[in-house]
Amino acid sequence: MRLFPKVLSYIFHPLFVPIAGTLVYFIITPKYSPPELQSGNILPIFILTVIIPIIFYLILFNIGLVSSIFMPSVKERIYPVLIHIVLLLTIVLKIIPNNYITELYYFFIGLIISALTTLLLLFFKLKVSMHLMGMGSLLMFLICLSIHFETNITIGLSLFTLATGLVATSRLYLKAHSKPEVLIGFFIGLIAQLLTVRFWL
Repeated sequence: MRLFPKVLSYIFHPLFVPIAGTLVYFIITPKYSPPELQSGNILPIFILTVIIPIIFYLILFNIGLVSSIFMPSVKERIYPVLIHIVLLLTIVLKIIPNNYITELYYFFIGLIISALTTLLLLFFKLKVSMHLMGMGSLLMFLICLSIHFETNITIGLSLFTLATGLVATSRLYLKAHSKPEVLIGFFIGLIAQLLTVRFWL
């Protein structure tokens, strides 16, 4: 019975949020994006937000600073979140300026705001759900892209809203988070993206 919630937690792991947002942008945008522009964003973002964090996780795991990929304690989350922020800043400062896309730029600014908020709360011993923070970020980005490009993606939004509910339920079922931690995480992601909307929508 616990298998399905665990599978959902892996599939919708916050590690995949930056690359998922990047791929979603290129799928939805009606703008012409030459292959070199797409690869110039997708490949380095994938390396910086998936491959490198996995390598850092293995290092942190081997030296005993984290016990699981889900980082169950407040203390375990500090170093991974700091690394996450540095990598996101690297993308904003080094990757996107070379292949500038306004929507993606502010999506990553929103992710940085979310990560900084999460880090701040960790110093107050509050462990919010990063799964739901990621889902909230992606959901708001999808909604804004739909409005921005005047594209009907109702089915996609419906399915992603359902997925968000399932992930929230899974995190609660696995007792990884309390209800307030899940809700706070979701709204951090949602609001952080909302704060950047005025600059590009």
